[in-house]
Amino acid sequence: MASRCSGSHSLFLPFLYPSLFVSRATSASRLATRTIASRRHSSTHVAQEPPSSRLNPAPDDYASPNFADKASLTLYAGPGGHGCISFMRDAYLPDGPPNGGDGGHGGNIYIQAVHGETSLHKLARRRFIRAGRGKTGQGSAKGGQRGEDVIITVPVGTVLRELEREDPVAEEAVLQRALRAKRKAEKRAKREREEELARRELVMTDEEIEEDRLIEEERKAKKPELEDDEPEDPERHKWLLYPGLSKSDLKTIALPKAPRRQRLYHQPPGPIQIDLSRPSPQPILLATGGVGGLGNPHFVSREFPRPIFATKGERAVTMQIELELKLLADVGLVGLPNAGKSTLLRALTNSRTRVGNWAFTTLQPNIGTVVLDNYKGRPVIKSYKRYPAAASSTGSHEEEVRVEQRTRFTVADIPGLIEGAHLDRGLGMEFLRHVERAAVLAFVIDLSAGPAVKALDALWREVGLYAQMREEEERDREVDSRIDWDLASNGDTQRPYGGNMMIADAPETPKEESGLHITAKPWFVVATKADLPETQENFKQLKEYLEKINNGTAPHPSGVEKGTWTENCAVIPVSAIHGQGVDRIVHWTVGLLDE
Repeated sequence: MASRCSGSHSLFLPFLYPSLFVSRATSASRLATRTIASRRHSSTHVAQEPPSSRLNPAPDDYASPNFADKASLTLYAGPGGHGCISFMRDAYLPDGPPNGGDGGHGGNIYIQAVHGETSLHKLARRRFIRAGRGKTGQGSAKGGQRGEDVIITVPVGTVLRELEREDPVAEEAVLQRALRAKRKAEKRAKREREEELARRELVMTDEEIEEDRLIEEERKAKKPELEDDEPEDPERHKWLLYPGLSKSDLKTIALPKAPRRQRLYHQPPGPIQIDLSRPSPQPILLATGGVGGLGNPHFVSREFPRPIFATKGERAVTMQIELELKLLADVGLVGLPNAGKSTLLRALTNSRTRVGNWAFTTLQPNIGTVVLDNYKGRPVIKSYKRYPAAASSTGSHEEEVRVEQRTRFTVADIPGLIEGAHLDRGLGMEFLRHVERAAVLAFVIDLSAGPAVKALDALWREVGLYAQMREEEERDREVDSRIDWDLASNGDTQRPYGGNMMIADAPETPKEESGLHITAKPWFVVATKADLPETQENFKQLKEYLEKINNGTAPHPSGVEKGTWTENCAVIPVSAIHGQGVDRIVHWTVGLLDE
């Protein structure tokens, strides 16, 4: 006889008799606890590494934050809501007066520069921005709800350029002008034709007159529409008719002249170009929403005592814009590929940017923050920043300066530059614009990669040529915008759809050309890998070259003669991978920022 507890039934023993397996499970759990504890102990031991290891991390030990410095968006302002066709009905008033409400206005689209944003990657993913649609009016004279506005928040330093625009109101105004001109031309041609026929009748015989009459009747028979008939109303599409009307009534119904509406907000003239180089105190209007339609009470008259029509909501503006971010860092690190910029950023800040012993490790700009005062005792360095006050309470013309303690400053690491970077070689032109707005430039030179003086001259040459090219582009763009809105152009400055045209100021007298603005920035040199013994001679030559620039015996490396910074050009030797000499960079940068 087979045993009931054979091998085939041993699978169910832990469920039938759990007490037999308690001791075995307890010992297994103790063993697992010891294993987990040993693993925790080993991982804790590995985490406690010396501080210098953070500057020479493993290839996979880095953080790659989401970053985008360009975004193309299509903006759709909210269209207006339709007006309502409604009549009051009561117990003793079956055919009451009209009481349809007006449609709500569409939402607007604004843009605002704020401090909290650091990238355009969220907007680059969205691609489309839509404001709220105005709600349709209701009975009992209830107006429709207004569409929700949309505020696009961007980082400080964003440049906005309008690429394309579709404005239904402006297009309709152009069509109306063309239609009026066409009607005038038709009336003039008809009058001239009648005068010509009258002159011919004076000299024509009765037979010729009868022949012309027959020809005219044949022409009219072939063309059913008579010339003297009124053309179809071009504004008929604006009307909303009562849904209970038959098809014949829809074609023959008489409509009043469509009212001319004025926008609640004035649409800025195009093309829009905004440089958000400082935080916006209030949002800036980009696209205006459509005006809501009118309910049927607006059209009560002696001719239409019970109007069975209302107006539709106005279509809104559609716009395509391009956003370009220029980082507003206090210090910009400029250097050749694999010069040690990312390692230097790790040594200065708490950044976890990628570090590697190969060129073009950095493929996108990285920003780190140097903390001067962490509010835990005395600050490391006392620094103060000065900027113009927002508004002056007194009536004096002197510009007020506001002083505030500097608790931190930012450092931007851009990808390495190669020869011809200003001509879009390598990754230069894509990220060189981030250097334009840095308050201080720090040129990172690798002392072990060849002559340091030659490397510094090559970097300055690329930066200077790029700045010169950007200045020429801005000058050409400014001239084009002034031509579009010149005061000398013919035509009325009053827009046909309401509001006044915004005319640009007259061009100023050109000033004497000085040095490019980027060459006037304070700058210094950071010489990396200075701990290697074979780099001492190279560092000595670089230091002598900077002393010649300070004394005026050597020209500025960019080649610009006027307006360049040649007062206190210094070189700071560091070993970023060991964290040596980094504190001198912080003190020197704070001194330049305070100036």
